[in-house]
Amino acid sequence: MEASNPRISRDTSPDGPCLRVLGRWTAAQLTLPGVWDAVEASLKAQAAQGATGWDLRALQRLDHLGAQVLWNHWGRQWPARIEVLADQRAMLERVARYAIAPPPYRPRTLWERFVRLGELVLKVTDHAEDLLRLIGQLMLDLIRLVRAPRDGPWRDVTGHIFHIGATALPITALVGFLIGVVLAYLTSQQLRLFGAEIYIVNILGLSLIRELGPVLAAVLIAGRSGSAITAQIGVMRVTEELDAMRVMGIPQGFRLVMPRALAMALAMPLITLWTTVSALVGGMLAADLVLGITPSYFINNLPRAVMVSNLWLAMGKSVVFGLLIALIGCHYGLRVKPNTESLGQGTTASVVTSITVVILIDALFAVIFKNIGI
Repeated sequence: MEASNPRISRDTSPDGPCLRVLGRWTAAQLTLPGVWDAVEASLKAQAAQGATGWDLRALQRLDHLGAQVLWNHWGRQWPARIEVLADQRAMLERVARYAIAPPPYRPRTLWERFVRLGELVLKVTDHAEDLLRLIGQLMLDLIRLVRAPRDGPWRDVTGHIFHIGATALPITALVGFLIGVVLAYLTSQQLRLFGAEIYIVNILGLSLIRELGPVLAAVLIAGRSGSAITAQIGVMRVTEELDAMRVMGIPQGFRLVMPRALAMALAMPLITLWTTVSALVGGMLAADLVLGITPSYFINNLPRAVMVSNLWLAMGKSVVFGLLIALIGCHYGLRVKPNTESLGQGTTASVVTSITVVILIDALFAVIFKNIGI
């Protein structure tokens, strides 16, 4: 194994000092643990001793990676003295022909930074304009649906409710249950220091019902269903189905955006309620095990600790979260270009934007309803 390791040996030839390249200079050998660092250290040490000739004829094997390493070390030009075999020269010439030198680093000027800022502002404005247009079209489609409910795409709506809501129940219940257990366990450690174990009902009830339940459900649905919406519409763009719908006169907003928005708005409150109940069950069991707070005490004191207005606030927030997640997913799906790279970028941007918007809107709700006393 050591004989096949890539290495450099200094020798003397009739023309002067010469560096003999030995071993296997291949990707499989160079990527072994410690080999790459040893080769770089050896090349730097030889470069510090001055220019010499090179002899590659004793190499056991040379591939493109090994040739690229040598070519970069030579400063992307041929040494003054080099001895190579015919196939080795062909390999090095191929690398020299197609290797591209990295551009030199140049810090951005103030004007370039200003132009970059302008590009970002225009990009955000473009997204906001398209999203506003999508919201306006959704409102017009809802008016059309109210006027002619029999012509509505109800089969699409019920199908999306099933895929968005029913199929998400197991994962949301599991995550909610675990969050409740963790929150109850961490809270109990602090309450025990002050002898205030009974207030765990207040803390879990208010935090889970009002904040964590809706936000947790929205984040899970954004990552699960929001990305699916973007991917579905994006694939329709790649396969030119959207162009076919436009040619046939089928309104994309009425058939694609509105059913998903309605389904998400209807399913999100139910998913939020399901997630919150699962989290409360997990917290209740953890409180019973850690603090001895019985489930009957927990259930009896929960209505007194948390006002029912918090539940209605959570349901209202969930409707808004669902609409925003659906609109953002459709927005990025409709902006996908007919290639797979744009599809991946759009799906990623959809999930990140949805989660960010959910957190921002939740903070806005918290500020608004705190000022009005709820």
